[in-house]
Amino acid sequence: MKQRKGKGIVISAILIIILVSVIVSGLNQRNNDREDFTELLSNTGRWNTPDSIAELRKAIADNERRIERYVQTAAQNATYWKLLAVRLQQRGLHGDTLEALERAIYYAPEDPLLHYYNGISAGILAKSFFLVSEDGTGRDAHRNRYFEIAESSFLRAIELDGNYLRPRYSLGVLYVFDLGRPEDAVPHLEKCLEVSRNDVDTMFVLARAFFVLQRYQEALDLYDRIIILAGDEQKRLDAQNNRQTVLGRLYG
Repeated sequence: MKQRKGKGIVISAILIIILVSVIVSGLNQRNNDREDFTELLSNTGRWNTPDSIAELRKAIADNERRIERYVQTAAQNATYWKLLAVRLQQRGLHGDTLEALERAIYYAPEDPLLHYYNGISAGILAKSFFLVSEDGTGRDAHRNRYFEIAESSFLRAIELDGNYLRPRYSLGVLYVFDLGRPEDAVPHLEKCLEVSRNDVDTMFVLARAFFVLQRYQEALDLYDRIIILAGDEQKRLDAQNNRQTVLGRLYG
């Protein structure tokens, strides 16, 4: 027990060190960027009327090195923020994860993995808000906001990489079980099964979507496939039970 507690303290300390290092690095880099940018601007007038070709070539070479340094620093910052976000998400600290991902996405806005992670944490946070109005109706504004972030993040990840299946599956789950939009889930889940034909988890979600949409025969077909393919006995049992429920709806 003491070893586990000590290990947890060490991990927490490492996370804090990483976070502080990233923040300090980011602040220092911003200050350096401003100073270098001011220097660049002050040099611009001299570039317009260079004293010699040699000076112009030297100025170009100096600033090419400076630009390359900026690129390397930005890439490094993106890696640090991404690493921090992953560690925080693994620890279940999803609010802090979203803050770290905001910085990571700033540096690498076209990385589909970052948007996928953003959707996962936002979706989990959305389910943490259960406040309702005084008359007991409606959904808390914070909950809706995080669901919107989750949806837009998954869609952005798919936009960046149409073959990336994890955001498609997660979006399907979101539509079917959280947002009550099973019709929107179907094309994403079908796309997943086109690529990964024997993915039982995807079949369960798609079968649920078909059931809600009263497409009972298609739901039955999927449950039959699950019963054949599932290596897990509990999943086969769940599929059999769900199949009986669909039959009850289909034949009364």
